[in-house]
Amino acid sequence: MAASLTTMANATISPALPGLERLFGEDPNAGMLVRLLVPAPSISVAIFAPFAGLVADRYGRRRMLLAGVVLFVIAGCAGLFLPDLPTVFASRLVLGLAVALIMTAQTALIGDYFTGDERSALSGIQISARNFGGLVFISLAGWFAAISPRLPFVIYGVAAVFLPLMWKVIVDPQRTSSAPHARLEESSSDPSSWSLAFALLVLLQAVTNMIFFVMPTQLSFFFAVAGCSSPVMTGSALGILMLSGGSLALLYGRVQRAIGYAAVFALGYGVMALGFVLLALAATPLAWFVAAAAIGAGYALVSPSFVTLALELAPIRRRGAAGGVLAASVFIGQFCSPLLSTPLVATYGYEGFFYITSSLAAAMAGAAVLRAAALRLGGLSCLRGIYGKR
Repeated sequence: MAASLTTMANATISPALPGLERLFGEDPNAGMLVRLLVPAPSISVAIFAPFAGLVADRYGRRRMLLAGVVLFVIAGCAGLFLPDLPTVFASRLVLGLAVALIMTAQTALIGDYFTGDERSALSGIQISARNFGGLVFISLAGWFAAISPRLPFVIYGVAAVFLPLMWKVIVDPQRTSSAPHARLEESSSDPSSWSLAFALLVLLQAVTNMIFFVMPTQLSFFFAVAGCSSPVMTGSALGILMLSGGSLALLYGRVQRAIGYAAVFALGYGVMALGFVLLALAATPLAWFVAAAAIGAGYALVSPSFVTLALELAPIRRRGAAGGVLAASVFIGQFCSPLLSTPLVATYGYEGFFYITSSLAAAMAGAAVLRAAALRLGGLSCLRGIYGKR
């Protein structure tokens, strides 16, 4: 439930963006400000999530999660009645604070409750929950936006239904590893041995989300340029993206165990690159939907790896802080996405922009392929050395 809220926070109002731009058309900054409504929570998450992680490590995860959900309902629904675009934008910033609390507590709890393959599988289920939640919420938002551009804000109220169950079942477990098969690094870790690798992981996740967030921030405007301006069209395409990603994420644990992290990254980024190429080439709704499904599937393949690798790297006593920084990187990438993509679209058009985005994803896939090949060659060299000694 907590995972589904993180997707709802940003992308739910995507189908309403053209309508909100018309509604607040008297605002001279409406063009850019409306586009920033989707990633606006990201800037608050980027600022507050690292601090939320420190608080979670010191005072526990449960109270932070519950407080975040309460604030989520209040700030999320505020767009129903706020009078102008700047105040709606401000409410989205407050919503980001709520998301920072929720995501940080959620990631830390995954590390507290699960280890090994169970943690890897749970990380895939987490991404699946985000996608299936997005499927429901964004599809509903498409229909609601066709009635009124303000109506999608009511969807944020569903978090109030989740709150009683969260209150009942979420507990703060002891933050020590009791599993008999737990590895040494689960109980202790030298900061010098994990901080650099963690920093690189955080940077990669930010870039990945910057690429992926092109979809909810630009897709409705791309459809409008192509002559399909209905909010239902945007909601349907984003719903397919979420359905594809949610379905594939359920298999993440098996895929990761079968081919390893580097190959997962190579496959995921490669599929995303193909999706953006198809968007650039396609001229029919069916092809656009296939492209959205490919992008959603690729993103769902790579996303769980960030959580599992980060929790493997971070020592127990720093797990909350690691979760906070990881959450911040997601939303830094999301916030930067429209700031970079909008000028590129203005310069190169949507076709050229999608080719640029595809090239970046393909380069990341190529780097992952090289890493996978290096690991394979290293393993073969090790085997030769063993058999040579024998």
